[in-house]
Amino acid sequence: MVEGNALPRIEPDTPDRSQRIHGRTIHSMLGPLFAAVILLVSIPAAWWTTDRLEADDDFCNACHLPSGRPLHSQIRADFDEQPPPNLASRHARLTLPTRSSSPGIRCIDCHGGVGLVGRASVKVLSVKDLILYLTGQFDEPTQMSWPLGDADCRQCHPHFEKKTRGFDGEAFHNKTVHNSGLGVDCVECHSAHDTTGDPELWFLNAEVQRGRCAQCHVEYAEP
Repeated sequence: MVEGNALPRIEPDTPDRSQRIHGRTIHSMLGPLFAAVILLVSIPAAWWTTDRLEADDDFCNACHLPSGRPLHSQIRADFDEQPPPNLASRHARLTLPTRSSSPGIRCIDCHGGVGLVGRASVKVLSVKDLILYLTGQFDEPTQMSWPLGDADCRQCHPHFEKKTRGFDGEAFHNKTVHNSGLGVDCVECHSAHDTTGDPELWFLNAEVQRGRCAQCHVEYAEP
């Protein structure tokens, strides 16, 4: 017998050993596989469920702030007020002929995101807000986490309408140069929830408009 450290025994590749290894491999894969199945089922289910909940404007006010007031209470009051005090409220009186089952324009029609990426981003932000709410860290937002872009407006306004009512000269969108590559987003002039605009001029605020115009036309800049 050779003295010294014994060499490790090499277990022969028997059928029993192969079965044990195969069993451990399958067992180790069950956890990730089960988690993947849960995700594949839960994500579409959660997406479908939140779509149904968000279709009701009351859902947007369902949560209550620490003060006890419903979330977005002032925004909702303006939204429902008659005559409309802002552009969002004016939209609430309109209908979408392409959606016969629920033609009225709802909060989520503007705030739901556009396309798969936009919709998914809004869903993720909603989960984040839910976590903050459940942990007592949520309050009335002062700004939007997912701001409205021109694509949101183009869902219903694919092209600019030429209007002259209420203007002494030619309307802004009657000039082609104003309708592409201007570097000014729709909401920079058309603020949805601001109540300082003129109802006779599509709720535009003259002071705000001068500031936007002054970006290109120095004659509109304040002295």
